[in-house]
Amino acid sequence: HEQFPLIEQYSGMIVKRASPSCGMERVKIYNDKNMPHPEGTGVFTREIMAKFPLLPVEEEGRLGDPGLRENFIQRVFIYHRWRTEYAPELSVTKLTDFHARHKLIFMSHDQDRSRELGRIVANARSDNLESVAVEYIALVMATLKKVATRKNHMNVLQHIQGYLKRQLDRDDKQELVEVFERYRCGEIPLIVPITLLKHHFRKAPDDYIQQSWYLSPYPEELKLRNLV
Repeated sequence: HEQFPLIEQYSGMIVKRASPSCGMERVKIYNDKNMPHPEGTGVFTREIMAKFPLLPVEEEGRLGDPGLRENFIQRVFIYHRWRTEYAPELSVTKLTDFHARHKLIFMSHDQDRSRELGRIVANARSDNLESVAVEYIALVMATLKKVATRKNHMNVLQHIQGYLKRQLDRDDKQELVEVFERYRCGEIPLIVPITLLKHHFRKAPDDYIQQSWYLSPYPEELKLRNLV
């Protein structure tokens, strides 16, 4: 397809809803007898997803859902980082670094797959790096397609809190517990516990947390965590 070379430079794609050429879901596809089958994927989009299985693709109508919107934008940023900063001159060290910086994000999507990704990275050597990297990034993007849950975010938030256990006094710890619980119950969005954790880490920096992308996976101006 003549547009494929251009798409190779993309880090994400938004397609038109219910378009015979571009729609992702619920597209009318006609059979040999010219009868419509409503469940289908647009021709062009199907070709793109087959040719570029790692590429984040989402339908414009679905982006009105705050959870799906946050998920898509996060996938775009992570895939862009991989494509532009890591993949071009990949080494075992760079693969390990990518995983370490994104591990908490993976945990928020799927705990089991996060552990599986860790095992893949642990087996990486210079002589098998190419095949390991292909397996790794395919599982990364598949893992990220699964929308993160409050339960998984809670596990990650509590895990991060562990890095502050010696820095916080009793009142600060109690405040975190209360904010986490309000988030777990759906009373407040994710941005509230995230902002509180960032406040504490500004006062007591930790190298691992500072390098992790979990607390700031994309520019704050996007305000994507204000509604999830």
